[in-house]
Amino acid sequence: MESPLTGPQNNAPFTFRDLSVWKQSRGLASDIYRLVSTPRLRGHYAFCDQLGRAALSVPSNIAEGDERGTNKESLRFLFIARGSLSELETQLWIGHDLGWIEPEDYRKLSERMGNVTRLLGGLIRMRQKRLKASES
Repeated sequence: MESPLTGPQNNAPFTFRDLSVWKQSRGLASDIYRLVSTPRLRGHYAFCDQLGRAALSVPSNIAEGDERGTNKESLRFLFIARGSLSELETQLWIGHDLGWIEPEDYRKLSERMGNVTRLLGGLIRMRQKRLKASES
């Protein structure tokens, strides 16, 4: 299983861009935006807008939290990202239930979302351990 962190390249400072979870969630958001631009979904503006917002929120909050500089602040934004993932999952289910999202597209997106969820959970646990250690 992939770690939520990857090492910085060439002794460069570590940033959110080095996080596997940020990279994977950025790819998920791109996949969602490709999906909502298809003719099948084009007529469902509110649904597509909400899907896009939830998907965009995940990597955005991971990045913002990482740049906050403290484990406590980072965790706050990571939990927001996790909430957005749950929102996205719900919206994909509804789109699938209504027949707006093809079963194969739904399967691929769900698989990718599961990967992001696992990586995000690992990052949250790591940050929680760091926070606990700093409070001791």
